[in-house]
Amino acid sequence: MNPINGKRILLGVTGSIAAYKAVELASRLAQAGGQVDPILTAAATRFVSALSFQSVAGRRAYLDEDLWGSQGHIQHIGLAHSADLMLIAPASANTLAKLAHGLADNLLTVTALALKSALLVAPAMDGGMYEHPATQENLRILSQRGVQIIGPAEGHLASGMLGKGRMVEPLELLGQARLALGRGGPLAGMKVVVTAGGTHEPIDPVRVIANRSSGKQGFALAQAALDLGAEITLISGPVALPTPVGAQQVNVETAEQMLQAVLSALPGADALVMAAAVADFRPSAAASEKIKKEQGALKILLENTADILKEVALMKGKEGWPRITVGFAAESQQLIENAQVKLAAKRLDMIAANDIRAQDAGFGVDTNRVTLLYTDGRREDLPLMTKVEAAEQIMQRIVAMLGEKAAKTSLS
Repeated sequence: MNPINGKRILLGVTGSIAAYKAVELASRLAQAGGQVDPILTAAATRFVSALSFQSVAGRRAYLDEDLWGSQGHIQHIGLAHSADLMLIAPASANTLAKLAHGLADNLLTVTALALKSALLVAPAMDGGMYEHPATQENLRILSQRGVQIIGPAEGHLASGMLGKGRMVEPLELLGQARLALGRGGPLAGMKVVVTAGGTHEPIDPVRVIANRSSGKQGFALAQAALDLGAEITLISGPVALPTPVGAQQVNVETAEQMLQAVLSALPGADALVMAAAVADFRPSAAASEKIKKEQGALKILLENTADILKEVALMKGKEGWPRITVGFAAESQQLIENAQVKLAAKRLDMIAANDIRAQDAGFGVDTNRVTLLYTDGRREDLPLMTKVEAAEQIMQRIVAMLGEKAAKTSLS
């Protein structure tokens, strides 16, 4: 499902010190399965070599002299028309000006002018050059034409000054390419809400009741939905994971905060995937000051937290959102029986059950073994796989269920 896999990507590299980062970007794109064709301007070769790109991409790098090579004037047409995406990173002020005004005096710009696919540019230059009215006007023109401008970021510049002008990091650019190539997928135009991670229920200002959830499965589900073209709201408890590029992340701490965030995100939602490990209990009263050890043995009175999926079921009954609700059941005993009870009680369309006692599945690890249960009684036992692969399998089932619902609606 990775939308980069098998796609032909033109990577334009211009004359900027940030060109060294483009080598890493080419490597990441190639590792993700992309067929990367680097195109270097003459100025870019003063900073990096064509051989560096050929080494990491496994494909030849194109230079200006290729415009006048054996294929002559058709070289840029072949490159442009076969590309699924073009990304220029770094994009210098000079190249941005050429693109904005239709100038085509090197292989990179003439290829961009003949391009039929999406164009992404990542500006990189000194802060004064970026802020200059001419550069800002060129960026405005390109944006109006549908070119996606990524960055620049703020930080230390090659001049030694601080300011806005740094090329964004290769990992973010990889995510932007993935997002661009995923548009138009089977979930295009649909809204998906995903919850991830655990919740923290305060005992006092220092201590909390928490669980072992890492959030990895929920974040993988959000990425899988993005890869299919969905608009994603990711509601996350406290985790140490990067936000998938393109997702709107809402950070929460407690079960009550997650409840309110979910209910706020649901209007218009096509699917809710409730992968978060929400605390079932919380202290009935959190101490306003840190509890001192000298006070002796501590007794904490617990109370139930809000049942988020129960509230979701009530909203769905009244307003029809979400169209599909998927839950998770992390169990240490009677896995299938407990999951079936939750499936019926929460009025879910599907539930993903996993045994948290397994060392290779559940909290903290990168793999999972999931059993999918449906309201019609079907059961699917998925083999051990990475959480990324499990997320892709689950999202494919959601696509199918949404298609079935749409078909029933059209018939009625």
